[in-house]
Amino acid sequence: MSIRNCALTLALCTLLPMALATPTPASAQQEGTGFRTLTPAQPTSTPDKIEVIEFFSFACPHCNEFYPLLNTWLAKQLKDVVLLRVPVGFNRPAWQNLQRAYYALQATGDLAKLEGELFKAIHEEHRQLVDEPSIADWVGAHGGNSQKFTAAYTSFGVNNQTVQADTLAEKYGVDAVPTMAVNGEYAAQGSSFAEVLGNTDKLIARVRAEHAAAAPAAKRK
Repeated sequence: MSIRNCALTLALCTLLPMALATPTPASAQQEGTGFRTLTPAQPTSTPDKIEVIEFFSFACPHCNEFYPLLNTWLAKQLKDVVLLRVPVGFNRPAWQNLQRAYYALQATGDLAKLEGELFKAIHEEHRQLVDEPSIADWVGAHGGNSQKFTAAYTSFGVNNQTVQADTLAEKYGVDAVPTMAVNGEYAAQGSSFAEVLGNTDKLIARVRAEHAAAAPAAKRK
């Protein structure tokens, strides 16, 4: 399936109703099924944390299904894990407009309040939020400041963030969403959302073990 189609890694088409599996040792993972290694590894913006990136789009129905599961998963993580969410555009105008909307809402402080509602408006209410005027009107009607949103949406800062997001997605080899990447080193894979999150947990454990093993050597220097 091409990047033009919204798909979970390994072409997941539906959410399978399975519970998250108890994490098994990271060494039990098989590259090519549980994860892929990023080559070259990418620098992270939070070197003192284990950085997890979710690449997603508000326009993606699978990302909509994944969103509540991701929030539940995040609430269970230890303090050494940080989640960054990176919206992708995939050179599709509607997706690019929603990509800009994410960063505009972030700039105005309305993201936490409205991101779940935006998913709902698009995928449950079937609102045609595909350009700046329609999105700004929706923001204003849902407790946000539409004028501040419009100013942020067209700002240099948001433009720069969207360019950086697209560049990052390209460097990470993202061709489907949602994609979960761990510490600039690995991308989780799986045939269901539960499996992807389970494999993300295993990769976090792998990185945590790598950090623990490296710490004594660093102290000896």
